[in-house]
Amino acid sequence: MTQARKEKILTILRQHTIITFGLLLNALGWTAFLIPAQITGGGISGVATLIFYASGFPVGISFLLINAVLVIVAIRLLGASFGIKTIYSVVVLSLFLGLFQNIITEPIITEAFMSTVLGAILAGTGVGIVFTQGGSTGGTDIIAMIVNKYRNISPGRIILYLDVFIISSSWLIFQSIEKMVYGYVMMAIGAYVIDLVISGAKQSYQVFVFTRQHENIASRIATDMRRGITIMDGQGWYSKEPIKVVVTMVRKHQINELFRIVKDTDVKAFISVSSVMGVYGEGFEQVRRK
Repeated sequence: MTQARKEKILTILRQHTIITFGLLLNALGWTAFLIPAQITGGGISGVATLIFYASGFPVGISFLLINAVLVIVAIRLLGASFGIKTIYSVVVLSLFLGLFQNIITEPIITEAFMSTVLGAILAGTGVGIVFTQGGSTGGTDIIAMIVNKYRNISPGRIILYLDVFIISSSWLIFQSIEKMVYGYVMMAIGAYVIDLVISGAKQSYQVFVFTRQHENIASRIATDMRRGITIMDGQGWYSKEPIKVVVTMVRKHQINELFRIVKDTDVKAFISVSSVMGVYGEGFEQVRRK
């Protein structure tokens, strides 16, 4: 097996491990806080929750069956390359929902608002983690992609409409404005947490390293961190001596490794770090056509 093949397999395993952890958090948010408090959020998880309260049918099974139908339709309409990560997420999340619903039989917190907040934070964090790895939990995302293929309506708007409809439907079961409002609170907090997780994971920094050991530092950044480097010529104003400037872009989680490489190579190096709004190109986000 080639080294490139090994690295690809390790990358896939790491991604699916992170996705599994995100699905675990999402399932805990629903089964430990939202479902016991009779709070209905958006998405297919919300539909499965409504089915559970109306009939007692397990949430995990409902979630799996509904998503199975949606995935089959999506494969027929969107193509076979629809996404193995989506199928994986649907199956694993269904298993977690079924497992935790059997284990957690009593409400952990009896106060409804606190259950809503904690459940939304956990569920939103889980979905955000899945999104950072290029995965999807299926559900209304699939419906949005199908509708978007045939109608010029943004997926975000479609998902919003569906979530509002699902949460509003909780009135038919609970006859409670309070529970319906809590559902909208859950939707708002969950959306905010998802954005927070995604933006945090994609946070990037532009780094300038002023050093006389530019070749060694650049070589280690390229080899150890697999990041691109640009070398620029500079001159100290006070010393009038020429100096090289190493310029690179790194993710937030890589900044400490970069500091270690620089200090191990040149303890006298001067480092400037700036947070950037976005980085587009190889190794980062791709520029998308509007």
